[in-house]
Amino acid sequence: MNLRQLEAFRATMRSGSITEAARMMNISQPSVSRLISDLEHSIGFELFLRSGRGLAPTIDANTFYHGVEGMFAGMGRLRELAETIRTTNEGVISIAAIQSIGLLELPRAVSSLYKRHKDIRFMIQLRNTPAILDAVQMKQFDLGIVGRQPDYEGVETLFKTKVRYVCLMPEDHDLVGQSGSVDLESLVDIEEFVTFGGTFPDEMMAMDPALSQKMQKRSRISATNLPVAAAMVRETGVLAIIDPFSAEQAVLMGGVVFRPIKQKLHYHISVITPGREYLSRPALELADIIIKKISTRVTEVSEMSE
Repeated sequence: MNLRQLEAFRATMRSGSITEAARMMNISQPSVSRLISDLEHSIGFELFLRSGRGLAPTIDANTFYHGVEGMFAGMGRLRELAETIRTTNEGVISIAAIQSIGLLELPRAVSSLYKRHKDIRFMIQLRNTPAILDAVQMKQFDLGIVGRQPDYEGVETLFKTKVRYVCLMPEDHDLVGQSGSVDLESLVDIEEFVTFGGTFPDEMMAMDPALSQKMQKRSRISATNLPVAAAMVRETGVLAIIDPFSAEQAVLMGGVVFRPIKQKLHYHISVITPGREYLSRPALELADIIIKKISTRVTEVSEMSE
């Protein structure tokens, strides 16, 4: 039994003849007859009594027809629902992102959707992870991109990954011409490092506490955010340990490069939402694009670190 057979049966019941059913379906009379014959074979009972050139539905056909009409009525409602979903692209997609993703990867993702959907407006804000979590929990944003290791309460995690931190350095630093990964243990006594708020995010980076303490003692510059840290690296010659997304932003500004780190210090990224059921089709599409772009970048950095 298939939909085309049911359409032929329904058209014949409604019109009362094979000829008219063929006209309604825009196919030949033999095609309608074959579809009905195949349907009868499939369901195991006759639908029409043939006498001369006419047709008369059987009792079983009348009973079966009520079920078929109910199915088509349901399909009609599904079409209406699909049309509603298809045409409700208008509106706003709201995204809150951490700065490391919000300045490059997010604009790249939004760009592809922006060009294809003229009726969508985008509201984008850069916040820190705690503020994003709070806002998404309160359904103030459709999507949130955060930089803390899950699990999170009160939100649905669409995607989570981690990527190795890198070492940002001036482009004329002696380390630039060397091969392999940068070993922080071998540098901690000879290099200075930028810290963030006077410390390193030990929990997020899983840095050895003893190494962290040594690096903090070797630091005379504390930055409030990654762009400031990158600027300090560029102008003073000190090093910084940052995520590869922010490192890419710094490289685009010029004067700095980055290299992989021997120590496995991981930066966590997740895409969250109040719940899939709250997201429009375009918002889900944007989430998929963001996830693919982040995943591609993580793979590139992972291959560089190997």
